[in-house]
Amino acid sequence: MNAYEIRKLFPILNQEVNGNPLVYLDSAATSQKPVQVIETLEKYYREYNSNVHRGVHTLGTRATDGYEGAREKVRKFINASSIEEVIFTRGTTTSLNTVAASYGRANLSEGDEIVISYMEHHSNIIPWQQVAKQTGATLKYLPLQEDGTISLEDARKTITSNTKIVSIMHVSNVLGVINPVKELAQIAHENGAIMVVDGAQGAPHIKIDVKDLDCDFYAFSGHKMCGPTGIGVLYGKKELLENMEPIEFGGEMIDFVDLYDSTWKELPWKFEGGTPIIAGAIGLGAAIDFLEEVGLQNIEAHEHNLAAYALEKMSTIEGITIYGPKDPSKRAGVITFNIEDVHPHDVATVLDAEGIAVRAGHHCAQPLMRWLKASATARASFYLYNTEKDIDKLVEGLIKTKEYFSNVF
Repeated sequence: MNAYEIRKLFPILNQEVNGNPLVYLDSAATSQKPVQVIETLEKYYREYNSNVHRGVHTLGTRATDGYEGAREKVRKFINASSIEEVIFTRGTTTSLNTVAASYGRANLSEGDEIVISYMEHHSNIIPWQQVAKQTGATLKYLPLQEDGTISLEDARKTITSNTKIVSIMHVSNVLGVINPVKELAQIAHENGAIMVVDGAQGAPHIKIDVKDLDCDFYAFSGHKMCGPTGIGVLYGKKELLENMEPIEFGGEMIDFVDLYDSTWKELPWKFEGGTPIIAGAIGLGAAIDFLEEVGLQNIEAHEHNLAAYALEKMSTIEGITIYGPKDPSKRAGVITFNIEDVHPHDVATVLDAEGIAVRAGHHCAQPLMRWLKASATARASFYLYNTEKDIDKLVEGLIKTKEYFSNVF
């Protein structure tokens, strides 16, 4: 299927916004959902809505089969060794907080180091800030090259024998940079540290093989990969998860409860306290089926082509600053930019009047904004349903934005 055929499967894209055909360029924030996912969610609620694991009636069995079947789909999708390594969470943020709160608190002490980078999303900064304060560990930052990429030479200097945790995003939600997480994992392991990967922008766009990456934890969200909101995944190596304590307690995650003590279920359920996100997991399973039918390699190639086309077309606009690598092979389908003398919120507002949806703000990456010497930026992000025609509309909209503000002022 090409992008024009694919976009027909996304009902939301077939509408007008402010009198113009919708051009959706905000998939890095959340992706749209194909009809297959929408119908799967509707079928669950219409035909077999029930709690999982606890009941022996027919609806409960069907719901449990759907929920655990989705876990197996995730396992195959990321090439984990077993379903014991696949934990359902509310999203990337919850997954990263789980690693920081459970593994970090138990394994860090004064003198230990946590290494992250300046490009990280707040959800991969704040949990480590908090665990560093609680344990006395030191938080260190990998420097960035001029184009926003990470140098392995810098990594070897920054990651030391004192480093216990390295946590880096797979793909930057601002710069579009694809980080060398496999090589960083190797450097981390050589120094006795574990490797945590924020895969929120990686899993939707790149074929993930956690065995090949040799990461110790990988976190991602369903809503950025054509799935529902409120569902995410934490992958962790079994030997690490087995030695970690859960951070949420209650029903589902217990084995035996006495008056003064309790024991936990085996993996992965000891980390899934309470009624789980059943519909979300089943919907994520449908999204994985859809993405694999299209092919992650095809999606990645399509986005590289769109990024190259967008960089070429947008670079012709006078007064535009584009952040991140100029080489499209080094980035995913994210273009973050500013137009001289126009606030990014104004850029987004004018584009919205043309039916074009982009993001504007600090993108939950304030340290990176300061590194870029920008208070905010505008961002266009592409996915499998976007076309070169969408980028042409974006460029036309940016030219109109410049003309509008030059006339106003």
